[in-house]
Amino acid sequence: MSGATGPGTGREEKEERPVRVAIDTDVCIGAGQCALLAPDVFTQDDDGFGTVLPGREDGGGGTLVREAARACPVRAVTLGAPAGP
Repeated sequence: MSGATGPGTGREEKEERPVRVAIDTDVCIGAGQCALLAPDVFTQDDDGFGTVLPGREDGGGGTLVREAARACPVRAVTLGAPAGP
């Protein structure tokens, strides 16, 4: 079996859609899973709480942003539709 992907192969590549990433600072407990899984989008502030890196509110095209949101133990990371024009 080849490593081909695409229509008809049963292995279609998922196209990453842009998202709007946010962290609810009232909910965040500083577990750090977001920064661990997607360090190109998230970091932790001086108090250890998660924050979205400046300019990365669109998720930066990172494939691990969705996984980081799922890994948050208190669901403080939210993904939404990108802001319209």
